[in-house]
Amino acid sequence: MRCSDCREALSSYLDDELMSPEAQEVREHLATCAECDRQHRVLADTSLLLREKLVRHQAPDVLKARIRSALAQPHAFDSPRASRPIPVGRPPWLLFAAAGLVIAIGSSALTFAAMRQGASSHAVAADVLASHIRSLMPDHLTDIVSTNQHNVKPWFNGRIGLSPPVPNLDSAGFVLVGGRLDYIEGRSVAAVVYSRRQHVINVYAWPTTDHAMAATRATNERGYHLVQWRADGVEYWVVSDLNAGELDQFVREFIAASR
Repeated sequence: MRCSDCREALSSYLDDELMSPEAQEVREHLATCAECDRQHRVLADTSLLLREKLVRHQAPDVLKARIRSALAQPHAFDSPRASRPIPVGRPPWLLFAAAGLVIAIGSSALTFAAMRQGASSHAVAADVLASHIRSLMPDHLTDIVSTNQHNVKPWFNGRIGLSPPVPNLDSAGFVLVGGRLDYIEGRSVAAVVYSRRQHVINVYAWPTTDHAMAATRATNERGYHLVQWRADGVEYWVVSDLNAGELDQFVREFIAASR
């Protein structure tokens, strides 16, 4: 099975809609292809998140009673000024069916948008975390080693289409270690590295076409804390195994100093 065929079948596979031979082919492919397996896990996590977090509104009993009453009256939709019968081709239930269809389409669009946004966010978080873990391997943490922001910041010039902020946070207890180039979802990104005691803090930054401000959003994955926000056309991700309270302090200090 090719990767393109597997990814097209993932949604049906998750919903148990595939025939046994097709499902077996997908399982075998996922066992040998790390990228397709990652996409499968992202879709599965997103599906679980939607089931757990999406709000389902129940129609109030009063509304149900009014609908039943309206359906029971053949002339419920007649104009009060006219007594002509409802045309044969447009029975009352058709209006409710049309309204239901509009609601269903709107709900499906919102659900699909939420799934796409959730899947994209999960995919980026997975790549960021994988990059952070790789950086902890020997000789992978920095391309330039320096505690001087005036050495680290210019190093990125010409290497990436972004000059990332490299604030000096020594006074707050966060020591600049250096920087490197890394790759998140196929794009080159800047990674500025700090330390707090024995804990490494990676700050990833890359340009984004969305210039709207986005508040900080924190998640926890496999014992690591990830914090993401967007400002001035740049998306930031911070990753560390530092405790959540101190990492939150780091993010506040970093944002304040970057301004």
